[in-house]
Amino acid sequence: MAAAKEVNMSKKKLDFSPNDFVVYPAHGVGKIVSIEKQEVAGFELELFVIAFEKDKMTLRVPTHKATEVGMRSLSSPDVVTKAFTTLKGKARVKRAMWSRRAQEYEQKINSGDLIAIAEVVRDLHRHGDQREQSYSERQLYEAALERLTREIAAVSGEDEVGAQKQIDDVLISRAA
Repeated sequence: MAAAKEVNMSKKKLDFSPNDFVVYPAHGVGKIVSIEKQEVAGFELELFVIAFEKDKMTLRVPTHKATEVGMRSLSSPDVVTKAFTTLKGKARVKRAMWSRRAQEYEQKINSGDLIAIAEVVRDLHRHGDQREQSYSERQLYEAALERLTREIAAVSGEDEVGAQKQIDDVLISRAA
């Protein structure tokens, strides 16, 4: 039994390697800087060291827990295309209380799912003739937009400014 578990753990280690970009659900796109061993509470753990440049943050994730916590590779170009299709769609705003909707948006943003994040951007996007956003709406919109922009930039290999322009173009064309 222990041997099977050991094989399973080593299989997951192979999924990610240094210099890979990964998506950590609660923080977005980061880059694996290294894989290190560290002793924690008497146990030796192997950890992915992930740097989030923009946030000036480093995260250490046990290699055997990476997939369990939702860490994943960047989305495929197909998923990015679906995210753009989602952005083009009509905003779907439920008639629920704002606190309930805000909670749902927060869950979508922290899910790490690119399509769900695109839904939040689509639903909270405002163009010129619409009413102003509240502070909390703007905060959620900006958080979702930043996550979407960073992942699209990392997948396409362009900078965030270029990715932001692509997103803006889709949102503006939708409003027209």
